[in-house]
Amino acid sequence: MSAPSAWPPPPSPDPAPDPATPAGAGPARRRDRRTAVVVLALLLAGALGVGAYLWVTTARWQAHSDTWEGEARGYADRVAALDAELNATDAELVAAREQLATATARITDLANEKAQLGDENVASQQYVDYQRRVSEAAGVVTTALGDCVDAQSQLISALEDRDAYDAKDLDRFASDVGTLCKQASKASDQLQRELDQ
Repeated sequence: MSAPSAWPPPPSPDPAPDPATPAGAGPARRRDRRTAVVVLALLLAGALGVGAYLWVTTARWQAHSDTWEGEARGYADRVAALDAELNATDAELVAAREQLATATARITDLANEKAQLGDENVASQQYVDYQRRVSEAAGVVTTALGDCVDAQSQLISALEDRDAYDAKDLDRFASDVGTLCKQASKASDQLQRELDQ
C-alpha cells in the first residue's frame, strides 16, 4: 500500500513580522494619516475662506470710507462757500444801511434846495414823495437782507448737522436761500435807482 497522500497541503505558516514595523501599525495607521490629511485640508480651506471674506470686507469698507470722506470734503467746501456768502451779505447789509443814511441826508439836502427854488408846497410834496419812495425801498432792502442773512445762518447750521436732514431737502433749502438773497440784491439795486434820481 502506498503512503497516504498529503492533500490538501498543510497551511503555510504566517510570515514573520518585520522587526522595523511596530505591532498594529498596518492599515489602521494609514487610515489615521488619511483622516489627518482630510482634517488639515478642511482647516486650510476654512482659513482661506475666512481670509477671503476678511479681504473682501476690508476692500468694501475702504471704498465706503473713501465715499464718505469725499462727501464730507464736499460739505466742508459748501459750508466754507456759504460762510463767504454770509460775510458778503453782511457787508451788503452794512453798505445798504450806509446808503440809507446817505439817502436820508441827501433827501434833506434836496428838499432844502427844492424848497428854495419853488413853491414850498410843491417842494414839500416832492420831498415827502421822494422820502416815502426811498424809505420804502430802504425798508425792503433791510428786510430782504435780514431774511437772507437769517436763512444763510439756518442753512449753515443745517449743513453742520447734515445727518439730521435729507440731502434733497438741503439742496432745495440752499436753492431757496439763493433765491431769497437774489431778491435782496434786486431790492438793493432798486434803492440805488431811487437814490440816483
